[in-house]
Amino acid sequence: MPKLKTHRGAAKRLKKTGTGKLKRHHAYASHILAKKSRKRKRHLRSSAIVEPCNAKVLIKMLHG
Repeated sequence: MPKLKTHRGAAKRLKKTGTGKLKRHHAYASHILAKKSRKRKRHLRSSAIVEPCNAKVLIKMLHG
């Protein structure tokens, strides 16, 4: 069986932390920003950790 390729879309969107968790960016932060509050936009700028239930599949995608 050939080697599996890394999922390039996932590789561009996710980074691995030192402890092995996955870091992601928030959605809804790129356009239609006038109606969103300042606080909401500020929180969307920060990164988030991928939930464990989704992380298992995403780690497989990154390792290929």
